[in-house]
Amino acid sequence: MNVRDFDFELPDDLIAQAPPPQRGASRLMAIDRVPGVIAHRQFAELPTMLQSGDVLVVNDTQVFPARLIGRRLHGGGAAECFLIRETEDADVWIALVHPGQRLREGALMVFPSTHAAPGGSRNVRSGQVNDTLYAEVLGSHFHGRRTVRLWTGGGTSVREAIEAIGHLPLPPYIKRDDVEDDRERYQTVYARSRGSIAAPTAGLHFTPQVLEALQARGIERLSITLHIGYGTFQPIRSERVEEHQMEAERYEVSDATAVALTQALQQGRRIIAVGTTTTRTLESLTIGSDGAVLPGAGATSLFIHPGYEFRIVRGLITNFHLPKSSLLMLVSAFGGRELMLRAYREAVANKYRFYSYGDAMFIA
Repeated sequence: MNVRDFDFELPDDLIAQAPPPQRGASRLMAIDRVPGVIAHRQFAELPTMLQSGDVLVVNDTQVFPARLIGRRLHGGGAAECFLIRETEDADVWIALVHPGQRLREGALMVFPSTHAAPGGSRNVRSGQVNDTLYAEVLGSHFHGRRTVRLWTGGGTSVREAIEAIGHLPLPPYIKRDDVEDDRERYQTVYARSRGSIAAPTAGLHFTPQVLEALQARGIERLSITLHIGYGTFQPIRSERVEEHQMEAERYEVSDATAVALTQALQQGRRIIAVGTTTTRTLESLTIGSDGAVLPGAGATSLFIHPGYEFRIVRGLITNFHLPKSSLLMLVSAFGGRELMLRAYREAVANKYRFYSYGDAMFIA
């Protein structure tokens, strides 16, 4: 299958650059797969579209401010460090740095607590620590990645300094600097497990009121955790879909969640995944010979594309994705490529908002 089979035309003005004025004030395209019917709704109507006994599964990962902006310690030129993931060594990270040609092994960077983003926005919140963060490049790796060691100039922990000094890593298609409001809006209301560099964006639409309405209708809510890594931003570079390799991402599914999933499957109840990250996590789980879903923690590099047979997920809530992306291929695997591309053309015609801060789709 060719990657170009998942292309579509998208006007730039439909790429959402900011969240809607209020959380949950998004449109919702509802798609019934069997008859291929497309309807246009509001996200606040979601509880009325689900049935008592349905199981809604969310990803409770929390985004952290992974983008550090400062200068090179020797020479004073501008420097950036994008933290990708922690290693097993304390305060040692895998990161991307800029400018890469000047930040080789032994290079030092400093990130003051008062440093502003290039556009002038500051990310340090009042009442937080006022410390300086330092970084040393320990080694270089493939695709421009570095191993960096972080430390602070005072008594603040590295984690606290990152939280105070770091900038939220908005996706590259959002053409602005992060602002203070993004710290709340680029985070789900149920986020609890820190570790992602991107939000599970389908979850951004949920409000406490929607969650309460879902509970009142007898819809069970379960949580999994998958920490979204830098691979979510990487384009597919091969021409053939089957040649693409996903980067592994860490996940965790608790005993209680696995038991609830098992009961839902055995009782024939519908399991609805909120987002592609939740979908990949659920479909990565092992189902035993007795039909029990097994809990566990690990890493998944599962690439779902048309031809994949879903074992757990029976409904999907998601945003509108990039052309020729692995996320669009996952959605096409679930809803059918032709139907999904028709839905995307209809979304463009009806001026839906696309990508992370955009509108939502519910496929059942």
